[in-house]
Amino acid sequence: MNTTTPWLALSFTLLCATGIQAADTSAPTIIRDYTDIVAPADQQAYEAGVKNFNQCLHQHGFKFTWKAWVHETGNTYKYSYVSDPLSWESFDAMNTAGKACDPTLRTAVNPHLKSETSSFLEVMPELSHMPKAADPASALIEVTFFKLKPGHEAAEAFVAAAKKIAAAADKSNWAFNYTIGRVREGDEGAPDFILVGPAKSWADLGKEPDPSVWKMVENVYGKEAGQAIRKSVNEALQSVSSHVDSYSADLTYTAAGK
Repeated sequence: MNTTTPWLALSFTLLCATGIQAADTSAPTIIRDYTDIVAPADQQAYEAGVKNFNQCLHQHGFKFTWKAWVHETGNTYKYSYVSDPLSWESFDAMNTAGKACDPTLRTAVNPHLKSETSSFLEVMPELSHMPKAADPASALIEVTFFKLKPGHEAAEAFVAAAKKIAAAADKSNWAFNYTIGRVREGDEGAPDFILVGPAKSWADLGKEPDPSVWKMVENVYGKEAGQAIRKSVNEALQSVSSHVDSYSADLTYTAAGK
């Protein structure tokens, strides 16, 4: 997905790697994300520590998968780990099951961290345009952060517009897939929404959508209505940023049987 494709000169890409299908609104939709920032000199030791931690999880039969993503643009010494979509109750079970390996995390990983952030993501199928069948983990994902203006009006406008865009994408069978998640418990400075789209390769990432997102919206609703939807999105936004991550099989923890 070309990074110059607009949603404010922005590409429509990113969270399909979760495997949630838009049609299944009853599926668990809560994802936990940890993002680690590592000094360049500590990168090798940090990755070795993550592998030791994953080995500990395997030895204790940990039943929850964590996908690892290495940041390819922006700060490239960042690593993000995302859980599968779960219910809120599942995180209580995850916390209990992981306690046996907390000492390994503290001794093998934490000494090599500059900092770490964490939040929950609530995947919103009604704002997303997903494939009918879940794809395997993509080689790349493009992640776009949306920080909205203060106040409930901006959030309501953004959600209403995103629903219309997703409905248009579904109606027109738009070829590009994406998922939108709402950030929960992200602390000060966290984005309000995250948009994620998959790519099989850099060549795939660079493809121009045809039609473009806004042309697709205008084709469904008409030019005047399409421009009004675009205007409401732009007016709701305070800031936008994006980066690309690559999937790391070496740092991913896959639960047995998955």
